[in-house]
Amino acid sequence: MYKVQTYAFARQAYYVEGKSQRQIAKKLGVNRRTVQKMLKHATPPGYERAKEIAQPKLDPHKVWIDEILESDKQIHHKQRHSALRIFNRLKEECGFTGGYTTIRTYVASVRLKSKEMFVPLAHDPGMAQCDFGEAQVIIAGIQMKAHYLVMQLPFSDGLFVKVYAAENTESFCDGHDSAFKFFGGVPRRILYDNTTIAVKKILSDGNREQTSGFAALRSHYLFTAAFANVARGNEKGGVENLVGYARRNFMVPLPDFASFEELNEHLSQCCRKYQSGIKRGHKETVAERLSLEAFLPLPHISFECCCVKPGHITPQALVRFKNNDYSVPTQVGQRQVLIKGYVNRVVIICANEIIAEHPRCYGKGEAIFNPLHYLRLLTRKTGAFEQAAPLKNWILPPVFERVHKLMYIRDGKAGRRSYIKILCELETNSTEVLAKALEEALSLDIVNETAIIHLLRRQVEGRPLNLSMLSSKVPVVHVANPNLAVYSAQLLASRNSEVRANSND
Repeated sequence: MYKVQTYAFARQAYYVEGKSQRQIAKKLGVNRRTVQKMLKHATPPGYERAKEIAQPKLDPHKVWIDEILESDKQIHHKQRHSALRIFNRLKEECGFTGGYTTIRTYVASVRLKSKEMFVPLAHDPGMAQCDFGEAQVIIAGIQMKAHYLVMQLPFSDGLFVKVYAAENTESFCDGHDSAFKFFGGVPRRILYDNTTIAVKKILSDGNREQTSGFAALRSHYLFTAAFANVARGNEKGGVENLVGYARRNFMVPLPDFASFEELNEHLSQCCRKYQSGIKRGHKETVAERLSLEAFLPLPHISFECCCVKPGHITPQALVRFKNNDYSVPTQVGQRQVLIKGYVNRVVIICANEIIAEHPRCYGKGEAIFNPLHYLRLLTRKTGAFEQAAPLKNWILPPVFERVHKLMYIRDGKAGRRSYIKILCELETNSTEVLAKALEEALSLDIVNETAIIHLLRRQVEGRPLNLSMLSSKVPVVHVANPNLAVYSAQLLASRNSEVRANSND
């Protein structure tokens, strides 16, 4: 292969200096036919094959190989044929006698030809793309898998990320509400994949039957929803890339925070910092281009980002929501309720009144108790006090147990009932206030229900301590149980006297 300088010398000598091909061939020491090629091309054209190389061992099997590669497109990529697997099958099933390199080269050439090409897209202001990703995080010292929503604005490259404990309707709606507030407006059109949170069913005409939760979200914010074709993540490649970008740049090293709220505040700061950058092909920062977005205005009323389900109170005063049980006050009874599941709390409503509210649990088969819900029932069923599951993990100041032991040792079951009635005061008073009243009762040696409640009321109402009244023990009045037999005898005697009086008349 001759160098470019040789071609340049030959063409200069012939076209500029007027030398003959013979003279040039003699000068260069080459054949005149070589000089003729140099005069046709400015640079070495390289080897040009006149016809394809014959492959007598491979040619009879090309159709068979092509059919395998075509059928593999409908199979999961982890179970498609490799070149080695095709080579082994050719030897076993077709008696192929050629080498592996021949098969590998041919398979690579076929796959290269079948690679999909894409059209560059231009995005108008007001368009967005949305998707979920997964990442490992540490919350309150526990490492777990979290799900994070990413919303991207292709026109300005604006980005929003928020992490949740689960990927569900509540987090989906809350992520949209938070993103809209972060951007300061609602995108006019949002592109999604076919997540079951938004799509109930793909119809035969290509349209989507949307879920009621997603329809309510769209109705509130009035944006238009679009959906990518099935298994076509490239149609929303902007947000697909940013899902990975957020994981690599915002969550490395492993995020370690006390709560999801703190983690999301960190991610919000990362998204704001991201806006100060200038992306390839632009002269303005992301923040400057974000100001040019065409948003819909935010509604005056916030969207209620929750999952609403009906429920029923069990005989154990529990309501089941998403495979977990939440307690309600026992005095409500076994009634129908409405459950609202938010991202971080569960609210239970009966007869248009909130009867219970708990932190949201994302475990399975767990019971979340509020001990106060069972105290009224325990005043009647005192024998269940020691084995009551709602009280097992109830952490109270040590003074509570001291008072309980003292009252139980002194008065037995009646003392325990009085102690439970004292605990019922926690429905309206804080633990600290009641603990202070208990400490005061112990110091004055007046540990009984009447005195403790009196001391509690004095503390809450801000009345001064009356030392003269508390200098001695507060008397406790014991009322005897009614004797119905005596009452019946008196009633009978009264009736007899009336009968005698009537007979005398």
